[in-house]
Amino acid sequence: MTTHDFNETDPFDVAPLRLTVDLGAIAENWRAMAKRSGNARAGAVVKADAYGLGIEDVGITLYEAGVRDFFVAAAEEGATLRSFAPEARIFVLSGIWAGREPIFFENDLVPVIASEEQLAFWMGVLAEHGDYPYALHVDTGFNRLGVPLEDALALADDTSRPASFSPVLVMSHLHSGDNPASLLNRQQLESFRRVAAAFEGIESSLSASAGIFLGPDYHFDLTRPGVALYGGEAVNGVANPMRPVVKAEARIIQIRNARQGETVSYGGTYQLSRESRLAIVSAGYADGYLRSLSGSGLPLRHVVRDGAFGYVAGRKVPVIGRITMDMTIFDVTDIPENEIHAGDYVELFGDNIPLDDVARAGGTIGYELLTGLGLRYERRYLDDDS
Repeated sequence: MTTHDFNETDPFDVAPLRLTVDLGAIAENWRAMAKRSGNARAGAVVKADAYGLGIEDVGITLYEAGVRDFFVAAAEEGATLRSFAPEARIFVLSGIWAGREPIFFENDLVPVIASEEQLAFWMGVLAEHGDYPYALHVDTGFNRLGVPLEDALALADDTSRPASFSPVLVMSHLHSGDNPASLLNRQQLESFRRVAAAFEGIESSLSASAGIFLGPDYHFDLTRPGVALYGGEAVNGVANPMRPVVKAEARIIQIRNARQGETVSYGGTYQLSRESRLAIVSAGYADGYLRSLSGSGLPLRHVVRDGAFGYVAGRKVPVIGRITMDMTIFDVTDIPENEIHAGDYVELFGDNIPLDDVARAGGTIGYELLTGLGLRYERRYLDDDS
């Protein structure tokens, strides 16, 4: 009788879904963005669980690479990061509200004051508790978060402002940095130059990943690379210079034969034009492989002709029919039968299928695919020595 030692099986090797994250590539991408930042210091944006890739592993990698300024969206993210980035400044982009002081003070987090209401509250906190570092976010045309430009300039000129009410950083955010041709970038730059001049002697930051590519005028003292660290496209219409970071794969559950004229998946929206072989894989929209990536049955297909492609046995294969919650169907008819089998893995995105190409097929951006990764992926992290 044959016995099996199940403890010898690596879960990654048999997982229905798996995700490979190249930490060495993340570190290299940060070094590349730091170089592009010129005289400015490069921080790192690790919000949304480091864009879905794991704030602990990514945070440690970036801290060891030299990052000392991190940006998160929520205080809880900052508290997690603090345990493995002990000497870093950690900025919380959503700011602070009453009752949230303990998590900031206990974890040495820097609130980014992002509205008039937060500004009024924070002045009261400083009056009661004394000096504590904070950043001031100024709206220069985004109409999202930020203290209005004229209010910020008035605050800078207010000679009655308490000495403790002096930010360690003033910042803003470009809304069209991914479009270098947009004249709005220059408008925001000129507005932010007024802010930086008004807060002379205080560090200033305008650019995330896209802004860094706009050149030295946009760099100021501190840059905030985000998506570029994770291998995503930061600028539209140009070749992506960043190293790929993440590979998502789904295992083939079954390969089935189907006849010409038969339909595929929900709604029967895809009709086969030939005798076909179909690979059903264990990934669906519950895993962040969006329904909008489907090969048919969506209004989007009238605008973007093709759905997503996967990669298996050295070839690209198209998604056909609608993607379902847990499964996706690929047409593998053109792959010789002896080269593909149930149990093989289809690359959903990675080295062979660029993340942003998949995103475009779904009418979205790489950010959404990364941050929408589900919980069912078995993960493997590769470091510089892997």
